[in-house]
Amino acid sequence: MKNIIDILTGLVSEAFGAAGFDPALGAVTVSGRPELCHFQCNGALPAAKIYKKPPMEIAGSVISHLLNRPEFREVSAAAPGFINITLSDGYIVSILNEMSRDPYLGVPQTGSGKTVVIDYGGPNVAKPLHIGHLRSAVIGESVKRTARALGYNAIGDVHFGDWGTPYGLTIAEYKVRHPDWACFKDDFDPAVDIIPEINEDEMNEIYPFASAKSKEDEEFKVASRQTVVDLQNRKPGIFDLWKKIKDTSVQSVKEIYDRLSVDFDYWYGESDSDGYTAELIERLTEKGLLHESEGAQVVDVSEEGDKISVPPVIVKKSDGSSIYATFDLATIIQREKDFHPDGIWYLTDKRQNLHFTQVFRCAKKAGLVPENTDLRHLGFGTMSGPDGKPFKTRDGGVMTLKSFIEMVDGAALEKLKDSEYIAGDKTEAAHTIGMAALKFGDMQNQPTKDYIFDLDKFLSFDGKTGTYLLYTVTRINSILKKSGTGYEQTPEIGGIFSDGERTLALAIIMSCQSYEKTCSDLAPSALCDSAYQIASAFSGFYRDNRILTEEDPDKKNSWLGLSSLTRRAMIKLLDCLGIGTVENM
Repeated sequence: MKNIIDILTGLVSEAFGAAGFDPALGAVTVSGRPELCHFQCNGALPAAKIYKKPPMEIAGSVISHLLNRPEFREVSAAAPGFINITLSDGYIVSILNEMSRDPYLGVPQTGSGKTVVIDYGGPNVAKPLHIGHLRSAVIGESVKRTARALGYNAIGDVHFGDWGTPYGLTIAEYKVRHPDWACFKDDFDPAVDIIPEINEDEMNEIYPFASAKSKEDEEFKVASRQTVVDLQNRKPGIFDLWKKIKDTSVQSVKEIYDRLSVDFDYWYGESDSDGYTAELIERLTEKGLLHESEGAQVVDVSEEGDKISVPPVIVKKSDGSSIYATFDLATIIQREKDFHPDGIWYLTDKRQNLHFTQVFRCAKKAGLVPENTDLRHLGFGTMSGPDGKPFKTRDGGVMTLKSFIEMVDGAALEKLKDSEYIAGDKTEAAHTIGMAALKFGDMQNQPTKDYIFDLDKFLSFDGKTGTYLLYTVTRINSILKKSGTGYEQTPEIGGIFSDGERTLALAIIMSCQSYEKTCSDLAPSALCDSAYQIASAFSGFYRDNRILTEEDPDKKNSWLGLSSLTRRAMIKLLDCLGIGTVENM
């Protein structure tokens, strides 16, 4: 099913062509003045410069080919040359019923037949997830779900940081603390010797300790560098301990992601790309791209017209070791071999914008992927506390993501404690509501912008909040249950009987646009806006009409059909935001 903008653009483009003008001028957009019209086309303005005619004359010529169409209640010209379009109620109803019957609920399947790999999460082995990992997880999960809703084969990869200097430091410190472990013996035999169970608390404490230690203890620093070499050469014992550490980390991280309803198809790490680094060097060398600079092996990626300096990509450091760019480039080779993706989309904080500019340019220059592969990076902003400063624990430390989720759950449970609508244990309902508040509060913002996390505001039942959206769904649940209408039933919508219905209907129809915009911008804020517009419109519709006590059976059934479609549209939007719903609140 096409979205309404594409349908209208097609009709208006035909009219431009029939009037003797370039059909490309017929692009339709949502009206910025909904009190005047639903949609508009501004093509007559640029057409006036091309064809040397007054824009109002051009608009009039185009409109003459749109009159009397059943899709339109009114098409008119407004100075200096806008074409204003208002849909007919009959056409609106036909779209709603078509959406209701469509297995994709009107979401256009523009991604059908295409594969995208979405790289998000970015945790590190031997480190607990902290609050800085939140945005990548929730935004990336939403983009992945939205891509799937559009028909893409969307593959989520967590891309663990698990290879390099941090793990040399970590393992070196384990050796200091546990020199008797068999894995540190030269005669370690993986078939016989056992790696002890890893204590998670100690594991999470070791890396920051070892990192600080290496800045003061030169001998330890040298030892950790040798450990990196041993690890990357897969030395028995060292490599086996690393695997044990990684397994422990993955299990811990999965538990936190599960609480966020974030799920990955692959748990690959930098170590999985290590086997492709030799091929990377070979391909860069064959292309004549690799050269030495101050002992390092680099690739120049600056381009004419760059507004900022884009330095060369360092592929091998002067000591021969690999760095992030090496792993990311090798991972691109791996993904091209495994998935042949049409696109690879990355979500990290915006401090990595330059890094990905370098990596993408190098990948295209080296032919690691076809030229038309969509390599994209979303660099998101930071989340601050209500004081505008980075979110911290009470003692000033970095808050773990586990503690943060527990804090949100606790606040939501406090909000629900007096609710008479939720029987029994309210813990899971509180978690669902807390995550709705948390995620919507984050994703309603443009992701590239910094934002302030205000839990009291996000948990409010009023305003643009996830809590308000869940409340709207529960209100519709109540209407349908009281009317005897099952959630799977889709009563036919028979007509438009009020302005409130029309507003709600258009909000539902326009929501289909938000899925494409989310993937084109890697910004779920479009989904948030649509969900809120629908919820607000339903509130007005519900306020103005007595659905359950309506005596006209045709009107009542039509309203129940519209309520049911509203619920389905909202749940789909919320699901693509990674937000679950509750039955009652």
